[in-house]
Amino acid sequence: MYYSRKFKEFKNIKHCFFSRKGGFSKGIYQSLNCGKGSKDKKKNVYNNLDLVSKKMKINLKKLFLMHQTHSNKAIIINKRNKNLKRFNSDALITKEKDVSLGVVTADCVPIILYDIKNQIIGCIHAGWKGALSGIVENTIKKFRKLNSKNKIFASIGPCIGKKSYEVDEDFYKKFMLKSKKNRIYFSKKGSIKKLFNLRKFVNDKLTKLNIRVDHVDRDTFKEKSNFFSYRRSQKSQEKDYGRCISVISLIS
Repeated sequence: MYYSRKFKEFKNIKHCFFSRKGGFSKGIYQSLNCGKGSKDKKKNVYNNLDLVSKKMKINLKKLFLMHQTHSNKAIIINKRNKNLKRFNSDALITKEKDVSLGVVTADCVPIILYDIKNQIIGCIHAGWKGALSGIVENTIKKFRKLNSKNKIFASIGPCIGKKSYEVDEDFYKKFMLKSKKNRIYFSKKGSIKKLFNLRKFVNDKLTKLNIRVDHVDRDTFKEKSNFFSYRRSQKSQEKDYGRCISVISLIS
């Protein structure tokens, strides 16, 4: 369990970036796999989510997760839609009390957000696709739609580190097409490959929007015993992978 130093100072919220430890799943999903989209036994995933809610002292029925698709779609949860069974998005925002928001990741960036002035929370699933197509900007836009006078803090959780994220020329070109300024997020590795700093890419998007950011700076790819990693599972030729969960909750 990992925490943002800054967010620990706020009395109206609870939060946690969970590791992969302490759950019920077996094999490649060992042990706190919270990915409903994984091929793990549904009962194990449910028990893991139940454990998460107990650790955080929150109501499992009010823990909202997303059907994440690497999009730039952000949804506000309010009284009208909070009984929906499924949210197809890569960010959630709410000012409903006693509601918890969760994001599951395995190398992508989990971001939790808190507007201290207006008591609004949010979470973002930021992989390279979502980050490049505007998930961060869209989420902050929704925050400011709820209240333009705000003071938003963000914490960026464990994700793949810059020394672990090896990419090819095609990947690099996608970022260059968007903006030549994106060159700063890449460094050379040999004559063909490059390394991509996803954490800094996302961080800079937040700071440009005047969001105050702190980090739980862990590398999910390197730390096999602590985190699930999509990229590591691909390299090991495993048929699937687990997902870690990050949660933020508003206390009434």
